[in-house]
Amino acid sequence: MTHLKNDTFLRALLRQPVDYTPMWLMRQAGRYLPEYCETRRRAGNFMGLCQSPDLATEVTLQPLARYPLDAAILFSDILTVPDAMGLGLYFAEGEGPKFERPLRDEWEIRNLTVPDPTDKLRYVIDAVKQIRVALDGSVPLIGFSGSPFTLACYMIEGGSSDSWTLVKTMLYNRPELLHHVLDINAQAVTAYLNAQIEAGAQAVQIFDTWGGALSQRAYHEFSLRYIEQIVQGLKREHNGQKVPVIVFTKGGGLWLESIAATGCDAVGLDWTIDIGAARARVGDKVALQGNFDPNALFANPDAIEKEVAAILASYGNGSGHVFNLGHGISQFTNPDHVTALVDAVHRLSRQYHQ
Repeated sequence: MTHLKNDTFLRALLRQPVDYTPMWLMRQAGRYLPEYCETRRRAGNFMGLCQSPDLATEVTLQPLARYPLDAAILFSDILTVPDAMGLGLYFAEGEGPKFERPLRDEWEIRNLTVPDPTDKLRYVIDAVKQIRVALDGSVPLIGFSGSPFTLACYMIEGGSSDSWTLVKTMLYNRPELLHHVLDINAQAVTAYLNAQIEAGAQAVQIFDTWGGALSQRAYHEFSLRYIEQIVQGLKREHNGQKVPVIVFTKGGGLWLESIAATGCDAVGLDWTIDIGAARARVGDKVALQGNFDPNALFANPDAIEKEVAAILASYGNGSGHVFNLGHGISQFTNPDHVTALVDAVHRLSRQYHQ
């Protein structure tokens, strides 16, 4: 299918036969790895790390040097897109991402424009190219972006939130204003992901981290509608190879059928839904990715193996499953427990692919 030495991940996303269940980890290049912390220290700060293609390449490859993972994921941040729109992203120590100029006034919202990814986000595109060269065909590279609604949450609140009160107030009081933000975001994400694909990303994931905070009606109108717009606008083939698209809504288990209907190739699951039940609902339409509870990595290796066995057994025989966490790995995870996880997935999954 490709010139990759290991294309198991791409095959599973396209529901083609595989020898074992492939896996990668959300946030696999991160603070749980001492080597990452050392590179980040050299970079000076998080944005310095993101904006240096050399350092982004270095940290993208670090987990692959430690673990036999089946894919690399570009090291970047979902908020690079609103930063490129001029909102002034910065990271306050211990507080996470913040924006200097959040969207509070109508004129600011009306002035939003779609950034040119080859200009304002050149550092990301350069990193994708550099990582592809460094991987040398060992495993596929995943590109990614935040969903329009998830980006809007940060853009309007100015940072993270427990309740997303400002976003939801706009959603109910001035839906047309929020729709304007979301439409600009959808155009920006489509252009950004297509630029990543052209630079060498072999699959892409849309992270809808906060879609699950919405009501049923609001999720479909303000999150999923724009994800579908992106999926329909993406390049699904590049250099003669299919480029699979994964959609992950944290807390989206209620809406699996709707997510599968966007035209994506795979749906990411968090840990709150049984993967066998999810397969029964949508597994003839899409591949499934997930869905190990990241906090289970704090347990001992035997307990980790039991949880892996349960997820694999629930999914059952055949392709179409990419093993992953149900959300990003915690910075406090013991790296040796990840070794146990990867080993268990690769070893125990072969019986389901006879």
